[in-house]
Amino acid sequence: MTDTVGIMGCGWLGLALAKDLLKSGYVIKGTTTSITKLKTLKKEEIEGFIIKLNEDGIEGDIQVFLSNLNTLVINIPPGLRKTNAGSYVLKIKLLLKNIQNTSVKNIVFISSTSVYGNIEGEVTEASIPKPETESGKQLLESEKLFLENSAFNTAIIRFGGLIGEGRHPVNYLAGKSGLKNGEELVNLIHRDDCIHMIKTIIEKGYWNMIFNGVYPLHPTKKEYYSAEALKRGLPTPEFITSSIKRSKKVIISRNFLNKFNFLYTSITS
Repeated sequence: MTDTVGIMGCGWLGLALAKDLLKSGYVIKGTTTSITKLKTLKKEEIEGFIIKLNEDGIEGDIQVFLSNLNTLVINIPPGLRKTNAGSYVLKIKLLLKNIQNTSVKNIVFISSTSVYGNIEGEVTEASIPKPETESGKQLLESEKLFLENSAFNTAIIRFGGLIGEGRHPVNYLAGKSGLKNGEELVNLIHRDDCIHMIKTIIEKGYWNMIFNGVYPLHPTKKEYYSAEALKRGLPTPEFITSSIKRSKKVIISRNFLNKFNFLYTSITS
């Protein structure tokens, strides 16, 4: 029997993941909040659903979407503002209630390295998170909700900054001056590697674990974005030299590298 995977949030990463899994023979169901995107999903032979998570309820046929799923990938970022703090966790709690007593046995929850805050030095999955942003705090609390639920298996992936087709921070930074924190180290990951990690966890069954998702190369922001601008023929961003000691946080995907010694897609390609 062919496994059916549901992907909540078929955006820049989710849609690319869906297309890759389709090529591997999976049946894919996906959600979006856009009627236009629904047409895109249909074109790609993905069974699409318009689902919107709210604090007081879920819009759309959530139970129909969840039916007959073996694995669910939740790729919905908090997008929090100070004015609606707490809303993301409430949405996740409602989603969990709907997942209970369905066929879903495995969940991949896409989180972020923002849960670590400004921890100094080497950061692995064993490091104690100290989130400082509201979204980081909400993500960490949501992670715990999944990991503490025995109704299904969960894998948490904390991705660093995502780059890839049509998305690179240098396009925003090019030509700007007075930029700060140029001495900080980059913790990025290519979308292709994100897909590889998610797919591998599903296929190998690495559940009830936390994985960092970051490329193992960490130049300073000044070095990296200057080189990337020159490569693309863009104006070089100018960073302010500061006498203040900046964070030298290096995030390492130790749990994943211990299982697979695979070659990452370069963040300088």
